[in-house]
Amino acid sequence: MPTLIRFLIVLLFLAGLVFGGMIALTVLVEPPAEEVIVRVPVTDLLGD
Repeated sequence: MPTLIRFLIVLLFLAGLVFGGMIALTVLVEPPAEEVIVRVPVTDLLGD
């Protein structure tokens, strides 16, 4: 039984590290803002 508890504690610790890493990525990393321009041909707007 002690090995099962130790195993579960290690799994919880690893899950906490992964969860903390995801939180850190969402808080600390900002994606660059880019302007996107898409030209639509007039023929596509008229709808055959």
